[in-house]
Amino acid sequence: MLEHLTTETRNEKTMNLDEMSIVDFLTTMNEEDEKVASAIKKELPSIAKAVEAIIKAKKQGGRLIYVGAGTSGRIGLLDAVECPPTFGTSPDEVIGLIAGGEKAFIKAVEGAEDSKELGMEDLQNIHLTKVDIVVGIAASGRTPYVIGALEYANSIEAQTVAVSCNKGSEIGKVANIAIEVVNGPEVLTGSTRLKAGTAQKLICNMLSTASMVGIGKVYGNLMVDVQLTNEKLVERAKRIVMEATSCTYDTAEEYLAKANCNSKLAIVMILTGLSYEESLHRLEQTQGFIRQAIVN
Repeated sequence: MLEHLTTETRNEKTMNLDEMSIVDFLTTMNEEDEKVASAIKKELPSIAKAVEAIIKAKKQGGRLIYVGAGTSGRIGLLDAVECPPTFGTSPDEVIGLIAGGEKAFIKAVEGAEDSKELGMEDLQNIHLTKVDIVVGIAASGRTPYVIGALEYANSIEAQTVAVSCNKGSEIGKVANIAIEVVNGPEVLTGSTRLKAGTAQKLICNMLSTASMVGIGKVYGNLMVDVQLTNEKLVERAKRIVMEATSCTYDTAEEYLAKANCNSKLAIVMILTGLSYEESLHRLEQTQGFIRQAIVN
C-alpha cells in the first residue's frame, strides 16, 4: 500500500508549506536535497555491483537498457541520449524505454505504467537478449510496467538491476541487484520528481559514467570518445588532445585532421609516433584503452 512507502509519507518540516515564506520554504527544500547524496552513499556497494555487471555486459556486446515510467522513465531516457555525444556510443548501445513510448516523455500516457505486459512487450520489441542488462527505475519500487520488464528480462537470463527509493521494494525483489535509496519524505508529499528524481539522476550518472570508464571510453578524466557534432565540441576535442599529450593547439588540430576527427586516435598517434593505421591497430588490440595502447 502507498501509505507504507517512505516516498509517500508526509514531511514533518513542511506540514504548513502553504503558510511558509518563500525563503523559509527554499531553505527547507535545500536542506532536504542535501540528504540525497548521503542516502546514495549508503548504497554505493550495490551501485558498484551494478556497474560491474554493466561493464561485463558491454564487453560481451550487450546493451544497457533503462526502463521506467513517468519521471523515472524520463531520467533513464535522458541518461541514454547523452551517451552517444559524450562517449561516442551508437544510439542502440544505451537505450531508454518509457511506459507509453517516446511521446510519454512530453505528455503522460495514462495507464501505461500499470501494465506489466507492456513492459515485457517493449523489451521484446527491441529484441532483448541475455547479454543485455536491464535497469528498472521506479521511485515507489512498485510500478507494474517496470516489474513486467524485469520479470521478462529474468526469464531470458538477462542481468537485471532495480533502482528505487524505498527499502524492500517490489522491483528490488525481482531484480538481481537492488539499489534502494531512502531519502525520506518529499517536501511536497508524494512528488517523487523531487528528492527521488534527484537520487535517480545521480545514480544513472554513476552507472553510465563508471561503466563507460570501465570499457575504455575515458583517458584520465578526459572524454576522449566525444563526438564532434558541432563547433563547440570540435574545440573541446582540440583541448582534450592538448591536455592528454601536452601538445600545442596547432598540433592538436593537425592530428585531429589526420585522425579523421577521432580524438582517441589522435592522442595515440601523438604519444606513440605511430601512423594512423598502426595507432588504429593498437586501439583495436587494447579494446579502445588508450593507456594500454601507448605502452611499447
